[in-house]
Formats: sequence, C-alpha cells, structure tokens
Amino acid sequence: MLRTVKQIKAHEILSTSAQPTIETVVTLDDGTSASASVPYGTSAGRHEAFTLADEDPKRYRGKGMLKAAANVNEIIAPRMMGADVTDQREVDGRLVALDPTPQRRELGGNSILSVSLACARAAALTKGIPLYRHIRECYGLEDRDYVLPKPMVVVIEGGQHADDSTDFQEYLVGVTKDRGGRENVRAAIETYLHLKPILKKNHYNTNVGTEGAYAPAGIKSNEAPLAYIEQAIKAAGYKPGDDLGIALDPAASEFFENGAYNLACEGKKLSSDEMIGYYEDLLGKYCIFSIEDGLGEDDWDAWPVMNRKMGSRIMVMGDDLTVTSVERLQKAIDINAINSILIKPNQVGTLSETVEAMELARRNDLKTIVSHRGGGETTDTFIIDLAVAAGAHFVKVGPSRGERVVKYNRLMWIADELDL
Repeated sequence: MLRTVKQIKAHEILSTSAQPTIETVVTLDDGTSASASVPYGTSAGRHEAFTLADEDPKRYRGKGMLKAAANVNEIIAPRMMGADVTDQREVDGRLVALDPTPQRRELGGNSILSVSLACARAAALTKGIPLYRHIRECYGLEDRDYVLPKPMVVVIEGGQHADDSTDFQEYLVGVTKDRGGRENVRAAIETYLHLKPILKKNHYNTNVGTEGAYAPAGIKSNEAPLAYIEQAIKAAGYKPGDDLGIALDPAASEFFENGAYNLACEGKKLSSDEMIGYYEDLLGKYCIFSIEDGLGEDDWDAWPVMNRKMGSRIMVMGDDLTVTSVERLQKAIDINAINSILIKPNQVGTLSETVEAMELARRNDLKTIVSHRGGGETTDTFIIDLAVAAGAHFVKVGPSRGERVVKYNRLMWIADELDL
C-alpha cells in the first residue's frame, strides 16, 4: 500500500522547561495527518545530534526554534514530497541525504527527527494499526514475541537538574521482578509516593524538578539518597533487590574536570580508578542494579575496567558515551566497555538510525533502555511505542508531570492491548 507525503508543516511549540522546541505535521495523499514533537536534554552529550536553536537573545533567551521550523518548511518539505511513508527506510534515507554532516549540524537533528517520527506515525494511522506494530513491520521485527519494557523511574534529581544538591544527576527505582504492565508501573510509582514522607522526615523539601522527581536541596552526600530510596521501597511493601532496585545516572561527564572526577558536595577529587572504586563501595551497601554514565563520555580507557569489575552484577550503561550512535556503540562493543545502552532518538536524528543502534545492541547481547529527556520534554509518546516494538528491557521516564505520566499511561494502554 503506497501512501505518499502531500504536505509537511513545522512550527515552534513550548516544551516542559518553558523553552521552545519543534513540532511537525505530515499530511498524506489520502488526507491522513499526524504530528511529532522533539525533546531536548538539559544535560546533553557532546557527541549527540545537534539541537538547532535561533541564538537570538531577543526571543526566548536565544532558544527559539524558528530556524529549525524554517529548515523543515523550506528545505526538507519540498524534497520529501511524494515519499512513501510506509517505507521508513526510504523516508529516513532522504532525510540523511539532506544533511549528511556529523551530528546533523546543517539542518539540525531536531528538524530532521520531527519529520522522521511524524512520517512513521502517519504511516501507522493510514494503515490502521498501532504505531508499535508499524515499527515492527518496517524493520522486520514481527517474528519476535512482544516483551513489555519495565519502568525505570527517576525519583530524586540532582546534578544539573537541581540546585544545591548531589553531584549525581539522577536516582531511579527500577522494576526487577516482572509483575505485568500495570503492576510494574504501580510498584515503581508507589515507591516514589512513599519516598515523599521519608524526605520530609529528614527535613528536605519535596518540590518536583524538571523530570517530575523530587529535587531536595541541601543533600551533602551522593550516598544519602540511596538509603532513603531503599526505605521507600520497603515502605511501599516491596523487597529491595528482589521486587525493585536502584539505578544511578551520575552523568559523570558533568563533573569530570581536568582529568579528575570532582565530587563537589563531598569535597573529593577522584581518578578514574578511584571513581570505579567509589561505585564498588556503593554496590556493596545498596540494591543497585544499574549505573548509567558512571564515567566521562571520552574516558574510553576506564570504561572497560568498570565493565569488567561490575558488569556481571549490574547494568553498566552508556548514554553520553554512546549517544545512540552505531559508530560509538560499535567502539564500546569492541572494547567491552558496556553491557547496556540508553536509547534516545533525538541523539541521532532518525527513527531508522535509532532502531539500527538498538538492533546492534541486541545482536551483541546488550540491554536497551529507551529514555525520555531530562530538559525540554513534550507530551509525545513515540518512545513508548518504539520501546515496545524493538523489545527494550526498560523505559526510563520521570514519575509525575503531564509530559512524563502520559508515557506511562501509553505503556499501560499497550499492556492492556497486548495482554502483558
């Protein structure tokens, strides 16, 4: 069934950080219309696809998206007319050909991705099937059983996502015992809710940060939140390390300075080996099952050491290290740097490149975790359908705020639809 692009129109919208992002609407020859919006990260890896902003200080403090929208409307749209949206590889091939530069710096990764995702959603609509099923058909994944990804929920924010807080950027609760789609979500969210009175009892505020997690000020130790989270798991009626575990995203590139890891809130400066030892000490005390970006994005020599020492016990996960890039992921695989990878479509620029990275990880027995963005998110739920279609092990999303819960609501809807 051939369905071709008739019109593409992009416009500037607001993200959840009150800064603009881009949304694109694709209309097909049969009148079907679909849209997709693109998030961006407050803490972004240096090697990920470029988010094009206007840099006009008179509009949104330089963060406007008029240039990105204009690139879609004036450059991309004319060259996409007649493209068959049911062939996502053709769609994305055209988009990549329009900007083959590293990191999509000419047109902007945000401009390109908005078109890629909107075309995929329009194709699913015109075919009358769920988006996750369309993605599976596009990439030949239909022979696999559906496996619903488990929630990995940010519950405490620090680092670049909070003021006067920990060096580590995110503390998460992850479901380790599969109870089924809705029950998995319930277990993680109940733990988040039970964390609030524990933080209050310890005289911390429970204001919600940009990811919908608590962002308590004044925590003087990177370790303290771990104890509070284990208490919350127990208070919610679950067993730490069995039903649920703790995941860390230190975002170590943010505190890697002059060849050392600067843990400012603890007054420590550590070498790569010492940083690994620091994590090993935490593993001995708490039910940690995953560490994402535990080392800097270019600290390649140290990553294999960390994976060798911890990879049999936990997920050693690349994010800023790998930025959903096949090239960087392949390097990580070649040197045995990680055993799992975070996936963010806006790090690379098209749906096809995203699925290619996930499939490379799968072929090499790496776990995949599809993630929201910590900064400018939107209410778009595309990443959930992607995670289900490609068999991701987890989805990483915050626990509150509309742009986050809409993704969990989509996950639960799919769980009901697939009876998982």
